[in-house]
Amino acid sequence: QVQLVQSGGGLVQAGGSLRLSCAASGRTFSRYAMSWFRQVPGKEREFVAAVSRRDNSTYVADSVKGRFTISRDNAKNTVYLQMNSLKAEDTAVYYCAARQRTGWGQTRLYDYDYWGQGTQVTVSS
Repeated sequence: QVQLVQSGGGLVQAGGSLRLSCAASGRTFSRYAMSWFRQVPGKEREFVAAVSRRDNSTYVADSVKGRFTISRDNAKNTVYLQMNSLKAEDTAVYYCAARQRTGWGQTRLYDYDYWGQGTQVTVSS
């Protein structure tokens, strides 16, 4: 089992940048495929970005492509989401997620086994 603790987030002006972090407990972090999702009130949680277990291959949603970058540092048991050129529509609660099963890059909620506590990102226009 793994516990995910998120940090970062907050309030930023449109065009600005933020970096989210998600630290995992335990010594088997590299066994988990990691992703970020986001959710706004009244809407379903949506996929943002995914990173593979070891070679840092990534996959990002079209809505954030070219602006958001996901990465991981297995030595630090941490996955990051660097968010640049933020827009008002990026305002949401962001969640990191870990997948223990084989494969990576899944975009559906039930493909993931563990979730972080969520962190608010607010972009003012």
